[in-house]
Amino acid sequence: MQNERPLILVSNDDGITAKGIEALVNAVAEIAEVVVVAPNKPQSGMGHAITIGQPLRLTQSHIFGQEILAYECSGTPADCVKLARHYVLHDRSPDLVVSGINHGANSSVSVLYSGTMSAAIEGAIEGYPSIGFSLCDFSHKADFSHTKEYVQRIIREVLTQGLPEGIALNVNIPKLTDRPIKGVRICRQAKGHWAEEFEERVDPYNRPYFWLTGKFVNQDNGQDTDEWALAENYVSVVPCQADLTAHHLLGALNQWNLNVV
Repeated sequence: MQNERPLILVSNDDGITAKGIEALVNAVAEIAEVVVVAPNKPQSGMGHAITIGQPLRLTQSHIFGQEILAYECSGTPADCVKLARHYVLHDRSPDLVVSGINHGANSSVSVLYSGTMSAAIEGAIEGYPSIGFSLCDFSHKADFSHTKEYVQRIIREVLTQGLPEGIALNVNIPKLTDRPIKGVRICRQAKGHWAEEFEERVDPYNRPYFWLTGKFVNQDNGQDTDEWALAENYVSVVPCQADLTAHHLLGALNQWNLNVV
């Protein structure tokens, strides 16, 4: 039927009880049929990990009400998308996969560590248009009220325009402040890295343990990056893909003497 609502699969990495996924489900439910498969506990920083050494548990949840089909999964965000495709949705294909809304930015190199973006990229690998949404506010009390406008606008455009196969959009939304958001910028991923330190501590049994700390270092002065856009209070949108090949280096490597004679 022409008036049938699109089907959107929702996942995240902060867990099914997080404020961010609640905000995302509420925004998506106004424009589409929603199916949720999300981790049963926080999975931040899991990247594209999948579970292969232990069983996966899938339990139906009514956390979003009786009208939304939702499951909590014992696995990673990528596991959630895989289980949704192969089990929950059966022979149905989602029109879109969305992930988030993450508590905290996933800009620049953080996309490699992000469970939020890994759920979106897994959707793209499976052949579905996909979007990962993040709010640049790590607080558990973060205000998501302003994200609805941008979530719905971007989703509607993707449903209308489509995306090339294998592409997922990485969307970061500035936190709510007195500064107005200036709009949406299409960006490239900024070059940067995390300057990490491991803080050594001692537990009550006098055994040493380590706690990862550090800060992000932006090495990119370009005004077309996600870091620049967010600093200027724009919503950043970066198209991402699973292909990590350094295509520009293939020609040079082919000149190396690597073949054994």
